[in-house]
Amino acid sequence: MDYFRPRKQLDILDPMNKDFLKRKPTAASQGPQQLPQQGDLAPSSIFDEGDSQKKPVKSSQPGQPRVSPRDPTVLAAALDPNPEARQRWQRNQIIRNVRNRGQLTKAQRLARTERESLTKSPFYTTSVKKLMPLARQIAGKPIEEAIVQMRFSKKKVARDVKKHLEFARDKAIVERGMGLGVATAEYNRAAGIDESDDVAGENAGQDEQWPGMVVEDKKGKRRFVSDTSSIYVDEAWVGRGSYSMDYDHRARGKTNLMRPPETSITVRLKEEATRIRLMDEREQKRQRKKVWLPLPDRPVTAQRQYCL
Repeated sequence: MDYFRPRKQLDILDPMNKDFLKRKPTAASQGPQQLPQQGDLAPSSIFDEGDSQKKPVKSSQPGQPRVSPRDPTVLAAALDPNPEARQRWQRNQIIRNVRNRGQLTKAQRLARTERESLTKSPFYTTSVKKLMPLARQIAGKPIEEAIVQMRFSKKKVARDVKKHLEFARDKAIVERGMGLGVATAEYNRAAGIDESDDVAGENAGQDEQWPGMVVEDKKGKRRFVSDTSSIYVDEAWVGRGSYSMDYDHRARGKTNLMRPPETSITVRLKEEATRIRLMDEREQKRQRKKVWLPLPDRPVTAQRQYCL
């Protein structure tokens, strides 16, 4: 809409006009340039060094305030929004610890000493009836054997289960530290073997350090375990999802609406040390069980055949 502006204003906006260059501001007319202010770290910052504390830099402008560290009372609104609830929770934790006399429950002790990883897969376009046999097939097997089973399976969804097992294995190794041969180092320390020795370093993780043992699972099947930190599939179950929508195009322009189901699979990975502990507990329970004895052969007395 420059046609409605005056002629003089159009000449000033023209870059080729002399007046346009006169109106352009220069560096001298702007005055001294303002340098960016330098801040400081908060005292509670993890990057703050205690021995070298920087002083706040004075501003070049006299009217601007100095740079001050962050106020913890202001940050408390985000870091501790409900202090009363936090204090109640801490009080309950102390009461629970005192009530148990500092003793851990069995679940807490196992959570601190044993490792496990739970991984759920995305929903696959298959039914529970087709995915459930694969879950039964991999349950109780070592993770590598389960992957081999899915690799040579004729089922179509076995390829997705194989990818999920590989992802679950990598997740357990990275996040939980499972399958890293920690049991070999513990056995060396218990046996008094110097790990700095060349022979011990070369044979670390081999059968010379721990001879291995035969482990019986909960189904009664026996397996030979050479490393207690190896990973196995403890449980595997499927979950029913929603029904998606698909179209089946037929002759003469007809279309049928199909509702294919969606199903997911969840695996729980554990180490062989857990299976060894469960085997020992089953054996101890079997030893504590009393031997059944038949009733002694005593004559029946003080009884009547007919109630009168």
